[in-house]
Amino acid sequence: MVSLSAPAKLNLFLAITGRRPDGFHSLLSLAAPLTWGDTLEAELADGPCTVECDDPGVPTDASNLVLRAAAAYAAAADWPQGVRFILRKRVPYGAGLGGASSDGVAALRALNTLAGERLEPAALLALSAAIGSDCPLFFAGVPVIMRGRGEQVEPLAREPYRRLRGMRVLLFKPGFAVPTPWAYRQLAAEAPRSYLAPAAAEARLAAWLDHPRAPLESLLYNTMERPAFAKFPALPLLLERLRSQFGLAPRMSGSGSACFVLLHEDQDAAPVTAAVREAWGPSAFVVEARLA
Repeated sequence: MVSLSAPAKLNLFLAITGRRPDGFHSLLSLAAPLTWGDTLEAELADGPCTVECDDPGVPTDASNLVLRAAAAYAAAADWPQGVRFILRKRVPYGAGLGGASSDGVAALRALNTLAGERLEPAALLALSAAIGSDCPLFFAGVPVIMRGRGEQVEPLAREPYRRLRGMRVLLFKPGFAVPTPWAYRQLAAEAPRSYLAPAAAEARLAAWLDHPRAPLESLLYNTMERPAFAKFPALPLLLERLRSQFGLAPRMSGSGSACFVLLHEDQDAAPVTAAVREAWGPSAFVVEARLA
């Protein structure tokens, strides 16, 4: 059996800069994997590939990205071997934390190990981009700058990576999800005012990268907050409370609905957690992690 971690990610900076002719959106993002996420186990089996999950809300049919990754790998590597996947789910669905994409990448890695490394790393990376725009970033294992529709991935340089590594974050998600396709349709419907111009996006990112003393809070940005906040006022209301009450700089990750705040090493997370649960109720999901 092969067992692999499938970490969640945070979009610390996410600028949607326009819509491409192929229907995808162009973006510029600084995304960082976390020290927390799902676990995927895989073992050879008779018959077709299957996936089991300890979260009953996660689909286990062909729509699951683990099985989509298995089908893509079988075709690319000419390896139609049955595999039984066991997914131990921790990253909530519809959170904007990249859980499904990370699971798909873990499946590709597990399959390549079981198959005797039939595909080179570059081929696996290309395969991941075909099954999901968020997938390539999980191959790096470190914070990355993403361009294109997310498939162009550049590992962060050493100096800015040093500023990020190990930083404490508190993640919190309400009891509802934000469907990613819906969020992007809303952006497209309000174009072009819903997008951040490419030059402006690059300038905002460079302003943080090029200034070693710039706090990470000065970088945080997310275009996708616009449609999510308009439809789900519980999100901006809580984030504004955390700003005013605790002096924090909370943001939403990806297309939502999960949000996050950066914590200092000696900061007590309990009052912030209590404020989240008071605002969003007992169904709110809260977990502390670190940037990998």
